[in-house]
Amino acid sequence: MHAIRLHAFGPPENLRHEEVPDPHAGPGQVRIAVTAAGVHLVDTALRAGPVGGRFPTPELPTIPGREVAGTVDEVGEGTDPSWLGRRVVAHLGMVPGGYAELAVTTPDHLHPLPDGLGEDHAIAMVSTGRMTMGIIRFADVTEADTVLVLAAAGGIGALLVQYAKLKGAVVIGAAGGPAKADAVRDLGADLAVDYDRPGWADHIRAKYGDRPATLAFEGVGGDLGRTAMRLLAPGGTHLTYGYASAGPGSGEAATLPETELVAREITSRSVLGPALFDKIGGPENLRVLEEEALAHAAAGTLVPLVHHFPLADAAAAHRALESRATIGKVVLIPRRA
Repeated sequence: MHAIRLHAFGPPENLRHEEVPDPHAGPGQVRIAVTAAGVHLVDTALRAGPVGGRFPTPELPTIPGREVAGTVDEVGEGTDPSWLGRRVVAHLGMVPGGYAELAVTTPDHLHPLPDGLGEDHAIAMVSTGRMTMGIIRFADVTEADTVLVLAAAGGIGALLVQYAKLKGAVVIGAAGGPAKADAVRDLGADLAVDYDRPGWADHIRAKYGDRPATLAFEGVGGDLGRTAMRLLAPGGTHLTYGYASAGPGSGEAATLPETELVAREITSRSVLGPALFDKIGGPENLRVLEEEALAHAAAGTLVPLVHHFPLADAAAAHRALESRATIGKVVLIPRRA
Protein backbone atom coordinates (compact mmCIF):
# COMPACT_ATOMS: atom_id res chain seq x y z
CA MET A 1 0.00 0.00 0.00
CA HIS A 2 0.91 3.66 -0.17
CA ALA A 3 1.07 5.76 2.98
CA ILE A 4 2.44 9.02 4.29
CA ARG A 5 5.39 8.49 6.60
CA LEU A 6 7.29 10.89 8.83
CA HIS A 7 10.94 9.99 9.39
CA ALA A 8 12.04 13.16 11.20
CA PHE A 9 10.20 15.94 13.00
CA GLY A 10 10.14 19.21 11.12
CA PRO A 11 8.39 21.02 8.25
CA PRO A 12 5.58 19.63 6.08
CA GLU A 13 8.11 18.51 3.47
CA ASN A 14 9.18 15.79 5.89
CA LEU A 15 5.92 13.97 5.11
CA ARG A 16 6.78 11.38 2.44
CA HIS A 17 4.42 9.44 0.21
CA GLU A 18 5.90 5.94 0.24
CA GLU A 19 5.09 2.33 -0.57
CA VAL A 20 5.04 0.22 2.58
CA PRO A 21 3.98 -3.35 3.42
CA ASP A 22 0.25 -3.92 3.78
CA PRO A 23 -0.91 -4.22 7.39
CA HIS A 24 -3.15 -7.14 8.30
CA ALA A 25 -5.88 -7.56 10.88
CA GLY A 26 -4.67 -9.47 13.91
CA PRO A 27 -6.86 -11.25 16.46
CA GLY A 28 -9.79 -9.06 17.46
CA GLN A 29 -9.02 -6.50 14.76
CA VAL A 30 -10.37 -5.28 11.42
CA ARG A 31 -8.63 -3.74 8.45
CA ILE A 32 -10.17 -0.79 6.62
CA ALA A 33 -9.58 -0.02 2.94
CA VAL A 34 -9.36 3.74 3.47
CA THR A 35 -11.23 6.11 1.16
CA ALA A 36 -10.90 9.20 3.36
CA ALA A 37 -8.46 10.17 6.13
CA GLY A 38 -8.81 13.17 8.41
CA VAL A 39 -6.17 15.81 9.04
CA HIS A 40 -6.24 17.60 12.40
CA LEU A 41 -4.37 20.72 13.50
CA VAL A 42 -2.78 18.57 16.20
CA ASP A 43 -1.26 16.46 13.41
CA THR A 44 0.71 19.48 12.25
CA ALA A 45 2.06 20.06 15.75
CA LEU A 46 3.05 16.42 16.20
CA ARG A 47 4.79 16.52 12.83
CA ALA A 48 6.84 19.55 13.89
CA GLY A 49 7.93 18.00 17.19
CA PRO A 50 6.73 16.84 20.60
CA VAL A 51 3.82 18.89 21.95
CA GLY A 52 3.50 17.36 25.41
CA GLY A 53 0.25 17.16 27.31
CA ARG A 54 -2.14 14.35 26.45
CA PHE A 55 -0.71 13.81 22.95
CA PRO A 56 2.08 11.23 23.07
CA THR A 57 5.16 11.79 20.93
CA PRO A 58 5.08 9.23 18.09
CA GLU A 59 7.95 6.85 17.52
CA LEU A 60 9.61 7.48 14.15
CA PRO A 61 9.08 6.58 11.43
CA THR A 62 5.34 6.94 11.84
CA ILE A 63 2.24 7.10 9.68
CA PRO A 64 0.32 10.11 11.06
CA GLY A 65 -3.44 10.47 11.30
CA ARG A 66 -6.13 9.18 13.65
CA GLU A 67 -9.36 9.40 11.61
CA VAL A 68 -10.26 7.02 8.78
CA ALA A 69 -13.29 5.95 6.79
CA GLY A 70 -13.75 3.28 4.17
CA THR A 71 -14.76 -0.37 3.85
CA VAL A 72 -13.72 -3.25 6.11
CA ASP A 73 -11.82 -5.61 3.83
CA GLU A 74 -10.29 -8.01 6.35
CA VAL A 75 -11.20 -9.30 9.81
CA GLY A 76 -8.88 -11.01 12.23
CA GLU A 77 -9.35 -14.17 14.25
CA GLY A 78 -12.14 -13.82 16.79
CA THR A 79 -13.66 -10.75 15.11
CA ASP A 80 -17.33 -10.73 14.13
CA PRO A 81 -17.26 -11.60 10.40
CA SER A 82 -20.33 -9.44 9.75
CA TRP A 83 -18.06 -6.38 9.69
CA LEU A 84 -16.54 -7.57 6.41
CA GLY A 85 -17.64 -5.42 3.49
CA ARG A 86 -19.30 -2.73 5.63
CA ARG A 87 -18.65 0.98 5.18
CA VAL A 88 -17.35 2.41 8.43
CA VAL A 89 -15.69 5.41 10.04
CA ALA A 90 -13.31 5.22 12.98
CA HIS A 91 -11.45 7.54 15.30
CA LEU A 92 -8.31 5.57 16.10
CA GLY A 93 -7.75 7.33 19.42
CA MET A 94 -4.12 8.01 20.28
CA VAL A 95 -2.90 5.38 17.79
CA PRO A 96 -1.53 6.81 14.51
CA GLY A 97 -1.80 5.16 11.09
CA GLY A 98 -4.56 7.06 9.30
CA TYR A 99 -2.68 8.62 6.37
CA ALA A 100 -2.67 5.37 4.42
CA GLU A 101 -4.58 3.21 1.96
CA LEU A 102 -5.11 0.57 4.66
CA ALA A 103 -5.57 0.99 8.42
CA VAL A 104 -6.04 -1.51 11.24
CA THR A 105 -8.15 -0.94 14.35
CA THR A 106 -10.57 -2.75 16.67
CA PRO A 107 -14.35 -3.01 16.23
CA ASP A 108 -15.04 -0.84 19.28
CA HIS A 109 -13.72 2.13 17.28
CA LEU A 110 -16.04 1.52 14.32
CA HIS A 111 -19.26 3.27 13.39
CA PRO A 112 -21.27 1.77 10.49
CA LEU A 113 -22.14 4.38 7.86
CA PRO A 114 -25.72 4.71 6.67
CA ASP A 115 -26.45 4.90 2.96
CA GLY A 116 -26.11 8.45 1.71
CA LEU A 117 -23.46 9.59 4.18
CA GLY A 118 -20.16 10.06 2.39
CA GLU A 119 -16.90 8.95 3.95
CA ASP A 120 -15.48 12.48 3.83
CA HIS A 121 -18.44 13.90 5.76
CA ALA A 122 -18.22 11.01 8.22
CA ILE A 123 -14.55 11.82 8.83
CA ALA A 124 -15.47 15.41 9.68
CA MET A 125 -18.21 14.36 12.09
CA VAL A 126 -16.22 11.71 13.96
CA SER A 127 -13.57 14.30 14.81
CA THR A 128 -14.58 17.96 14.58
CA GLY A 129 -18.22 16.96 14.87
CA ARG A 130 -17.41 15.10 18.06
CA MET A 131 -15.85 18.22 19.54
CA THR A 132 -18.79 20.33 18.39
CA MET A 133 -21.22 18.05 20.23
CA GLY A 134 -19.11 18.52 23.34
CA ILE A 135 -18.98 22.32 23.02
CA ILE A 136 -22.72 22.73 22.69
CA ARG A 137 -23.22 20.92 26.01
CA PHE A 138 -21.90 24.08 27.67
CA ALA A 139 -24.43 26.40 26.02
CA ASP A 140 -28.22 26.30 26.07
CA VAL A 141 -28.71 28.15 22.77
CA THR A 142 -32.21 29.56 22.20
CA GLU A 143 -33.95 31.91 19.79
CA ALA A 144 -33.34 34.70 22.30
CA ASP A 145 -29.57 34.50 21.71
CA THR A 146 -27.29 36.38 19.39
CA VAL A 147 -24.37 34.01 18.86
CA LEU A 148 -20.94 35.10 17.64
CA VAL A 149 -18.80 32.34 16.09
CA LEU A 150 -15.12 32.98 15.39
CA ALA A 151 -13.26 30.88 12.79
CA ALA A 152 -16.75 30.25 11.46
CA ALA A 153 -15.47 28.66 8.23
CA GLY A 154 -13.40 26.10 10.12
CA GLY A 155 -14.49 22.54 10.72
CA ILE A 156 -15.98 23.23 14.15
CA GLY A 157 -17.04 26.80 13.47
CA ALA A 158 -19.12 25.85 10.43
CA LEU A 159 -21.03 23.30 12.49
CA LEU A 160 -21.57 25.76 15.34
CA VAL A 161 -23.06 28.30 12.89
CA GLN A 162 -25.51 25.68 11.64
CA TYR A 163 -26.35 24.46 15.14
CA ALA A 164 -27.10 27.98 16.43
CA LYS A 165 -29.34 28.65 13.41
CA LEU A 166 -31.08 25.33 14.04
CA LYS A 167 -31.89 26.61 17.54
CA GLY A 168 -33.34 29.84 16.13
CA ALA A 169 -30.58 32.20 17.29
CA VAL A 170 -29.29 35.22 15.41
CA VAL A 171 -25.84 34.15 14.21
CA ILE A 172 -22.83 36.34 13.47
CA GLY A 173 -20.00 34.44 11.82
CA ALA A 174 -16.47 35.85 11.62
CA ALA A 175 -13.73 34.28 9.51
CA GLY A 176 -10.44 35.23 7.87
CA GLY A 177 -10.70 36.35 4.25
CA PRO A 178 -13.52 37.12 1.81
CA ALA A 179 -13.85 33.54 0.54
CA LYS A 180 -14.32 32.26 4.07
CA ALA A 181 -16.82 35.02 4.86
CA ASP A 182 -18.78 34.00 1.75
CA ALA A 183 -18.77 30.38 2.93
CA VAL A 184 -20.11 31.44 6.33
CA ARG A 185 -22.87 33.46 4.67
CA ASP A 186 -23.81 30.39 2.62
CA LEU A 187 -24.14 28.42 5.86
CA GLY A 188 -27.00 30.70 6.86
CA ALA A 189 -25.30 33.20 9.18
CA ASP A 190 -27.33 36.39 9.59
CA LEU A 191 -24.11 38.38 9.26
CA ALA A 192 -20.74 37.17 7.97
CA VAL A 193 -17.64 39.33 8.45
CA ASP A 194 -13.99 39.07 7.45
CA TYR A 195 -11.90 39.55 10.58
CA ASP A 196 -8.78 40.09 8.49
CA ARG A 197 -10.22 43.49 7.59
CA PRO A 198 -9.75 46.39 10.02
CA GLY A 199 -12.93 47.48 11.73
CA TRP A 200 -14.70 44.12 11.52
CA ALA A 201 -16.07 44.51 15.04
CA ASP A 202 -17.35 48.01 14.20
CA HIS A 203 -19.24 46.50 11.28
CA ILE A 204 -20.99 44.15 13.71
CA ARG A 205 -21.76 46.98 16.13
CA ALA A 206 -23.19 49.12 13.32
CA LYS A 207 -25.79 46.44 12.61
CA TYR A 208 -26.51 44.96 16.02
CA GLY A 209 -25.45 47.54 18.62
CA ASP A 210 -22.47 48.09 20.90
CA ARG A 211 -22.72 44.78 22.82
CA PRO A 212 -24.70 42.51 20.51
CA ALA A 213 -23.67 38.97 21.44
CA THR A 214 -25.08 36.92 24.28
CA LEU A 215 -22.78 33.98 23.50
CA ALA A 216 -19.38 33.75 21.80
CA PHE A 217 -17.89 30.48 20.54
CA GLU A 218 -14.23 30.90 19.73
CA GLY A 219 -11.24 28.67 19.13
CA VAL A 220 -8.83 31.39 18.03
CA GLY A 221 -7.56 33.19 21.12
CA GLY A 222 -5.30 36.24 21.17
CA ASP A 223 -6.51 39.65 20.02
CA LEU A 224 -9.33 38.22 17.92
CA GLY A 225 -10.69 36.35 20.90
CA ARG A 226 -10.48 39.43 23.10
CA THR A 227 -12.36 41.47 20.51
CA ALA A 228 -15.07 38.82 20.46
CA MET A 229 -15.34 39.00 24.24
CA ARG A 230 -15.80 42.77 24.07
CA LEU A 231 -18.77 42.23 21.77
CA LEU A 232 -20.56 40.34 24.53
CA ALA A 233 -23.53 41.93 26.25
CA PRO A 234 -23.62 42.12 30.05
CA GLY A 235 -24.27 38.63 31.37
CA GLY A 236 -22.87 37.05 28.19
CA THR A 237 -20.96 33.79 27.91
CA HIS A 238 -17.57 33.20 26.25
CA LEU A 239 -16.71 29.58 25.43
CA THR A 240 -13.27 28.80 24.05
CA TYR A 241 -12.20 25.49 22.53
CA GLY A 242 -8.67 26.30 21.36
CA TYR A 243 -6.04 28.87 20.50
CA ALA A 244 -5.58 28.35 16.76
CA SER A 245 -4.03 31.81 16.27
CA ALA A 246 -0.75 30.41 17.60
CA GLY A 247 -1.06 26.68 16.96
CA PRO A 248 -1.87 23.78 19.28
CA GLY A 249 0.05 23.67 22.51
CA SER A 250 1.42 27.20 22.14
CA GLY A 251 -1.66 29.36 21.84
CA GLU A 252 -2.69 32.35 23.89
CA ALA A 253 -6.09 32.21 25.51
CA ALA A 254 -8.35 35.22 25.06
CA THR A 255 -8.70 36.96 28.41
CA LEU A 256 -9.99 40.27 29.72
CA PRO A 257 -9.18 41.98 33.04
CA GLU A 258 -11.06 40.37 35.88
CA THR A 259 -12.56 43.73 36.80
CA GLU A 260 -14.13 44.01 33.34
CA LEU A 261 -15.50 40.47 33.45
CA VAL A 262 -17.03 41.05 36.88
CA ALA A 263 -18.47 44.46 36.01
CA ARG A 264 -20.23 43.05 32.94
CA GLU A 265 -21.01 39.68 34.55
CA ILE A 266 -19.37 37.81 31.69
CA THR A 267 -18.74 34.09 32.10
CA SER A 268 -15.59 32.89 30.33
CA ARG A 269 -14.48 29.27 30.32
CA SER A 270 -12.54 26.72 28.35
CA VAL A 271 -14.39 23.59 27.26
CA LEU A 272 -11.21 21.61 26.58
CA GLY A 273 -9.80 18.54 28.29
CA PRO A 274 -10.92 18.08 31.90
CA ALA A 275 -13.90 20.43 31.54
CA LEU A 276 -15.28 18.43 28.61
CA PHE A 277 -14.57 15.07 30.21
CA ASP A 278 -16.30 16.19 33.40
CA LYS A 279 -19.33 17.33 31.41
CA ILE A 280 -19.73 14.03 29.57
CA GLY A 281 -18.76 11.75 32.46
CA GLY A 282 -15.24 10.86 31.34
CA PRO A 283 -13.22 10.26 28.15
CA GLU A 284 -14.79 6.83 27.78
CA ASN A 285 -17.98 8.62 26.70
CA LEU A 286 -16.44 10.37 23.71
CA ARG A 287 -18.09 7.73 21.55
CA VAL A 288 -21.50 9.15 22.54
CA LEU A 289 -20.46 12.48 21.01
CA GLU A 290 -19.33 10.70 17.83
CA GLU A 291 -22.69 8.97 17.53
CA GLU A 292 -24.58 12.24 18.00
CA ALA A 293 -22.47 14.01 15.38
CA LEU A 294 -22.87 11.20 12.83
CA ALA A 295 -26.63 11.14 13.45
CA HIS A 296 -26.85 14.86 12.66
CA ALA A 297 -24.91 14.33 9.42
CA ALA A 298 -27.04 11.36 8.42
CA ALA A 299 -30.21 13.41 9.02
CA GLY A 300 -28.81 16.41 7.15
CA THR A 301 -29.32 18.75 10.10
CA LEU A 302 -25.59 19.53 10.25
CA VAL A 303 -23.53 19.41 7.05
CA PRO A 304 -19.76 19.71 7.44
CA LEU A 305 -17.57 21.76 5.15
CA VAL A 306 -14.78 19.59 3.72
CA HIS A 307 -11.52 20.55 1.99
CA HIS A 308 -10.04 17.65 -0.01
CA PHE A 309 -6.40 16.86 -0.84
CA PRO A 310 -4.99 13.71 -2.48
CA LEU A 311 -3.20 11.48 0.03
CA ALA A 312 0.07 12.05 -1.83
CA ASP A 313 -0.29 15.81 -1.17
CA ALA A 314 -0.38 15.51 2.62
CA ALA A 315 2.48 18.00 2.89
CA ALA A 316 0.44 20.56 0.94
CA ALA A 317 -2.54 19.84 3.20
CA HIS A 318 -0.40 20.57 6.28
CA ARG A 319 0.94 23.79 4.76
CA ALA A 320 -2.54 24.96 3.89
CA LEU A 321 -3.92 24.11 7.33
CA GLU A 322 -1.08 25.87 9.13
CA SER A 323 -1.48 29.00 6.99
CA ARG A 324 -5.27 29.06 7.55
CA ALA A 325 -5.87 28.59 3.82
CA THR A 326 -8.44 25.81 4.23
CA ILE A 327 -12.20 25.91 4.60
CA GLY A 328 -13.80 23.26 6.80
CA LYS A 329 -12.32 19.90 7.71
CA VAL A 330 -9.21 18.80 5.78
CA VAL A 331 -9.55 15.29 4.35
CA LEU A 332 -7.00 13.21 2.43
CA ILE A 333 -8.24 10.97 -0.39
CA PRO A 334 -6.12 7.91 -1.30
CA ARG A 335 -5.86 7.18 -4.99
CA ARG A 336 -5.52 3.51 -5.82
CA ALA A 337 -4.33 2.06 -9.14
